[in-house]
Amino acid sequence: MSDTRISVGLAQIAPIWLERDATVDKVVTWINKSAAGGCTLVVFGEALLPGYPFWVERTDGARFDSELQKSLYAHYVSQAVSIDTGDLDDVCSAARDNRIAVYLGVIERATDRGGHSLYCSMVYIGVDGNIGSVHRKLMPTHEERLVWAIGDGNGLRTHKLGPFTVGGLNCWENWLPLARASLYAQGEDLHIAIWPGNAHNTGEITRFIARESRSFVVSVSGLMRKSDIGSGLPHAKLLLDTADDLMANGGSCVAAPSGDWLLEPQSGDESLYIVELDHEQVLEERHNLDVAGHYSRPDVTRLIVNRKRQTTAEFSD
Repeated sequence: MSDTRISVGLAQIAPIWLERDATVDKVVTWINKSAAGGCTLVVFGEALLPGYPFWVERTDGARFDSELQKSLYAHYVSQAVSIDTGDLDDVCSAARDNRIAVYLGVIERATDRGGHSLYCSMVYIGVDGNIGSVHRKLMPTHEERLVWAIGDGNGLRTHKLGPFTVGGLNCWENWLPLARASLYAQGEDLHIAIWPGNAHNTGEITRFIARESRSFVVSVSGLMRKSDIGSGLPHAKLLLDTADDLMANGGSCVAAPSGDWLLEPQSGDESLYIVELDHEQVLEERHNLDVAGHYSRPDVTRLIVNRKRQTTAEFSD
């Protein structure tokens, strides 16, 4: 492989739904598969660890003070990821041992916000196994706001990976032009968009972002089927009775900086899709449009980004 090329793995998989430790084991297995396939980077879907809250829209999730909703939320918190206490250590070790970078969607139990609220976070782990950024979703979408808190700008960061500068966003925040612009301004030329799953979300925006930014865009989605609901979960019978046979069908895909498909949206079974990217194509497409460079006018319009991690208290001892 030349110095201008990398291979990226799109791990379109289902979680062991709402079971953190078992899902971590599954993620590690797919990291190993990706490394064996020659990947420099592997990407997993939004909220994969320990899973997207599919129950909310199916079980009257907006009912205030519902014993059912409180019970399901409590289980969700118990299975969420606490980075400070080492819940991602095995994932980091797999990245380091395989010399592969990882983007992983997690539900984060944030100790710096008290430890009881949940954030939909996108974690970047470098080839050295160190966590490079944790981006908390800026604005959860619709029913997600019943279980996820709003994030901040701390994770709006890019990372060098071979010849590329990689960054990413969660699901519908990919539609936010200023969030995208904050990554473009940092030199992003490989954009990662992660989704809980469904091809209707990824088909248009993946090519649109590629055309706008003249970057490669990798969209990775999860899967969720009724058969992924374990019988040991709280209220398992209700969850099974209200579930659709297929709640997330994938839709992972890759667009080139020209907007052409390298991998059209893929739906169906769990699979690892590997796509080779050549940075030379970025340079070619930036010739006539570079939205953070020669085609920008910072003397006319300029973006201010607050990347301070937001907390409710600062202590001086």
